[in-house]
Amino acid sequence: MTVVGITGHRSLPPRALAHAERELRALLAGMEAPLIGWSSLAAGADQLFAEILLRAGGELRVVVPSHGYEATFRGPGLDAYRRLLAAARVTTVLDFAEPGEPAYYAAGCLVVENCEVLVAVWDGRPARGFGGTADAVRYARGQGREVVVIWPEGVQRL
Repeated sequence: MTVVGITGHRSLPPRALAHAERELRALLAGMEAPLIGWSSLAAGADQLFAEILLRAGGELRVVVPSHGYEATFRGPGLDAYRRLLAAARVTTVLDFAEPGEPAYYAAGCLVVENCEVLVAVWDGRPARGFGGTADAVRYARGQGREVVVIWPEGVQRL
């Protein structure tokens, strides 16, 4: 069994998105089954990971950062969030009244605490706000978790 968590950017340039999809497929295919994946289902890397995990037969577990989190989604991201949330085997809703940086940080920490390996679809740069991808990676490394970074060389995030 392998328990893997995801953190990553919400906006991925096309080249980064294609690279992340290939790398996530290959990474999950090489992990010991059964697969359990933890995600907050944010648009971008989180939703991509959840889709690939489910297609690979893995079990999805979701950390919802706050009450009202769904209101942060629009269009296709909202549709994907609802569909993936419905497919989750386990859902944990954190007790924050509304979405925001403290809730995102707490959700990232909970993902890290529940995984053996953290996959980061990350350009290696500092977070643009507290609770971003860089913060989750730093927390994971501080907890002694294995961190796998996926990002194509020479690509800048949006």
